[in-house]
Amino acid sequence: MGYQWSFGFLWHYVRLFEIGVLVTLAYTFGTIFLGLVLGLLVGLGRLARSRLISLPLIAYIEAFRCTPLLVQIVWFYYALPVILGLQIPPVTAATLCLSLYTGAFYAEIFRGGIVSIEPGQWDAARALGLPRWPMMRLVILPQAMRRMIPPFMNQSITQLKNTSLVSTIAVPDLLYQGQLITADTYRPLETYTVVALIYFALLFPTTMLVQAYERRLARAR
Repeated sequence: MGYQWSFGFLWHYVRLFEIGVLVTLAYTFGTIFLGLVLGLLVGLGRLARSRLISLPLIAYIEAFRCTPLLVQIVWFYYALPVILGLQIPPVTAATLCLSLYTGAFYAEIFRGGIVSIEPGQWDAARALGLPRWPMMRLVILPQAMRRMIPPFMNQSITQLKNTSLVSTIAVPDLLYQGQLITADTYRPLETYTVVALIYFALLFPTTMLVQAYERRLARAR
């Protein structure tokens, strides 16, 4: 006998889906903002000539890029409180971990965009007598940002998907709400199908915008 699909019961859980979407978006935008700030600072620090500055930053970037995000979330929630001797709420652990994780990727995007600027632009800025930081702010970064936007947007899309992992430490995001509904109804197929469709509805328009911008950028070149 085939499985009888029925989605009608999910109307009783619309509020939970709404909460899940709001929490997911809050984590996405919040950690993207924190990650951008951290990524800019680390990316600029990576360009420093001093190894005392650059080596610790490289260690941070590689530590977060070369370990699974799920492992990092679990470590921040369970291991870090033991090391610090402090109780860390799930919300704090998830925010800290996701921000540091995406900051590591943004840092390399910043660094890569900056070093991609042609040497002639650097020489022209120096010829104007600009010190290093005004040169970076007024000449190099405005040009680099145009090249950085597509990878930034792609990484931000990935960040929205990454937020689903915070459900493992009981942060009430969209996937966690789906787990609650499943536990209450014993209907995982319909529940997770709707969860997947909601993620698709959030991600697909953004993906199309990124692709359109990349095509526009390619034509401009």
